[in-house]
Amino acid sequence: MTSAPGEPAPRGVGGPVAPPALAVRAATKRFGAVVALDGVDLEVRPGEVLALLGDNGAGKSTLIKCVSGVHRLDSGSIEMGGVPVTMGSPTAARALGIETVYQDLALFDNLDPAANFYAGRELAGPRWLPPGLRVLRRREMARASAELLTRLQVGIADARAPVGLMSGGQRQAIAVARAAAFASKVVILDEPTAALGLRESRRVLDLILRLRDEGHAVIVVSHAMDHVIEVADRAAVLRRGRKVGEMTPTPDNRQGIVSLIVGGEA
Repeated sequence: MTSAPGEPAPRGVGGPVAPPALAVRAATKRFGAVVALDGVDLEVRPGEVLALLGDNGAGKSTLIKCVSGVHRLDSGSIEMGGVPVTMGSPTAARALGIETVYQDLALFDNLDPAANFYAGRELAGPRWLPPGLRVLRRREMARASAELLTRLQVGIADARAPVGLMSGGQRQAIAVARAAAFASKVVILDEPTAALGLRESRRVLDLILRLRDEGHAVIVVSHAMDHVIEVADRAAVLRRGRKVGEMTPTPDNRQGIVSLIVGGEA
């Protein structure tokens, strides 16, 4: 089933439709004379995977960086749960329930998965002591990390090993799981299967589907059309800073999506 541009995806029969987990309205962003975003509208709902597609320079990275608090919109608005919000910084975006995994993953290669999960958000106590005198609650962080990896079915042979010794797929899964641990509403994944082999890509795709099944709204930026067709409920296409259409990604719609991306005839 194909939804018209800007039309919310149907959710069930009858009853009220919940507001989107995240909505971008008329987003515009300029860098000098370059218009990176030109009146872009976008929505993603809880329990939905939205693919964000487009050639290099289409505006995908700028859009996710505006949603993630790296850049500020010049005009337009961002809503969460139907409420307007201001993304003044990445910290503000994370506080609102948005976690983003970029292609570089931002992992510390010398630390194990648990230390990477809680880097910058370490659990320490007791709370009545000054921050500089508190003791890290390492067992609690390791236990919580292990429980999350088990729940998301992320297989790690040695959870105490530095992530720099792990495969690309394991590193990607750890970064995605870390985002899931702290994202209460939206997880954004930038090219999550880039440079991965077939088996490792399969594990990451399964992880994306588990995030969706747990109720997260997931935005996936990808050039891998086979992967988009497999996991995405909708695909929004940007070209030269504008949203040029939305389609339901299916094998039958593949050529139509490609035509939107390159500006050809469907």
